[in-house]
Amino acid sequence: MTTARYDVLGIGNAIVDVLARAEDDFLVRHGMRKGAMTLIDETRATGIYDAMGPAVEISGGSAANTIVGCASLGGRAAFVGKVKDDELGRVFAHDIRAAGVAFDTPPASDGPSTARCYVLVTADGERTMNTYLGAAQDLHPQDIDADAVAGAAITYLEGYLWDPKHAKDAFLKAAAAAHEARRLVALTLSDAFCVDRWRDEFLGLMRAGTVDLLFANEAELRSLYQTADFDSALAALRREARLAVVTRSEKGCIVVSRDQLLAVPACPVEHVVDTTGAGDLFAAGFLFGLAQGATHERAASLGALAAAEVIQHLGARPQASLKGLAQERGLAG
Repeated sequence: MTTARYDVLGIGNAIVDVLARAEDDFLVRHGMRKGAMTLIDETRATGIYDAMGPAVEISGGSAANTIVGCASLGGRAAFVGKVKDDELGRVFAHDIRAAGVAFDTPPASDGPSTARCYVLVTADGERTMNTYLGAAQDLHPQDIDADAVAGAAITYLEGYLWDPKHAKDAFLKAAAAAHEARRLVALTLSDAFCVDRWRDEFLGLMRAGTVDLLFANEAELRSLYQTADFDSALAALRREARLAVVTRSEKGCIVVSRDQLLAVPACPVEHVVDTTGAGDLFAAGFLFGLAQGATHERAASLGALAAAEVIQHLGARPQASLKGLAQERGLAG
């Protein structure tokens, strides 16, 4: 197997986050379920933007955040995602390249505008997301460069994009190219509502060996196996997954393999400001560690470190050098 050109290549929704602080009664007034991610159309997007308070625009998208986290850890990273050739599309492309990530997906010249996610952050740090997917859903198999995928140690797929048929085909093309090159394929379930819609297909990807590594949080895992009992869901996952990681917020994570269940603690956090991106950045640390040949325990500790950094400030991308933090904690190398 040839040396990888990239540690991790991510495929997902290219989104610009529009963040604002909000009170709980704002969410109630606008019919939003606190802590959930809701897909909206362009009309609803305009209405929310007009009603929300002062906002900050920050490039986002779940897998894109993960890939930026990998780059911050010192990894060689690439991202595949669709934007339109408009103002927000140019913002997204600039930001991800400025973070040191290779981003070569051609922008769409027509069709829906660049995706955006309105993120309302309440005083407890909880985020409520309203997402207009726009151009991001227009990813097609021809946007996948099989050579680039073959050159990545791990290809990382975002469950949020598992909706349009052509995006699924793009995922499957990437997974086939990765496996042909004897590389790994990882999938994040993204959100319990994604699992509710695509449970059988997600299970199918895992059971067929299309996915080698699965990321889930507790709610997503329960939804996957349709049980309120965490331990029974965990046992079912252990029977089926080659490798999986279940994140549990302040309780840390559990690395699941056929051989063992490995519990790794969370990093201490002084003050939670915004939980946006915690799962994305955990995945960044774990994927980077795995690509570098780290043990599962060290990879999970890198994930915990990256997640702890991102929840202590507004926005879903790191503000400090994760590589520097890892060196301070003795987790680098």
